[in-house]
Amino acid sequence: MSSSKILLITGVSSGFGRALAQEALAAGHTVVGTVRSAEARRDFEALATDAAFARVLDVTDFDAIEAAVAEIEANVGPVDVLVNNAGYGHEGVLEESPLSAMKRQFDVNVFGAVAMIKAVLPFMRIRRRGHILNITSMGGYITMPGITYYCGSKFALEGITEALGKEVKPFGIAVTAVAPGSFRTDWAGRSMTRTPRSIADYDALFDPIRQAREAKSGKQLGDPRKAARAMLAAIDSDKPPAHLLLGSDALGLVRNKLAELESEIAAWESVTISTDG
Repeated sequence: MSSSKILLITGVSSGFGRALAQEALAAGHTVVGTVRSAEARRDFEALATDAAFARVLDVTDFDAIEAAVAEIEANVGPVDVLVNNAGYGHEGVLEESPLSAMKRQFDVNVFGAVAMIKAVLPFMRIRRRGHILNITSMGGYITMPGITYYCGSKFALEGITEALGKEVKPFGIAVTAVAPGSFRTDWAGRSMTRTPRSIADYDALFDPIRQAREAKSGKQLGDPRKAARAMLAAIDSDKPPAHLLLGSDALGLVRNKLAELESEIAAWESVTISTDG
């Protein structure tokens, strides 16, 4: 294990956030986790009375984030690692799904993460060290019908993460996009919001996808505790990756997507270069 670090993890009540917090605590790190209620705060802090600290914070309460991070820096210590884990999935065909659902999806998955980053960066930049992990998804590389807003949010976070890494590398700050495949979290269960079906034309395409996702929930191949250990390995690395896929399904699907993209680029290469000059 590397030297003890202070990790700030958003959304530690369940899923990847909870698993990572538990593994980090077991490895001797200090964890500050964001939760949504006083009850959840007590529950989290009971994990380790001297190393687990919780703060009630909604990542979409953008005006509260800067002060919350400053308070953590002052009262717990310097944040070595920020893990933007808070997020959820929206399921729904684009034509059926209201714009309000898209706004909420981006507020949590994208703007919340960026607001957290903007709050910790001044401290990390002054110290000339730090690591930011953004939990994206294989849905930030591949797409599936029926989770269009979700994929859009994760594509956005992938791009922001990669560009940010280039901006802050001169300051000794590493940035990693962690893209999990299917894991046994409640992403497809209680954490997912679903827009009601309304247009019959999409039934044949989408209904089997929704049914398969519901049937698979809780039985996915990926183990969240093993994902947490993989993230800790990246945190402990002297040369952490800019991109980290988690899960054999993510590996296979993303590789297939990249191969298909390369094939399409090659097929249209003459048209592409015809626009020069």
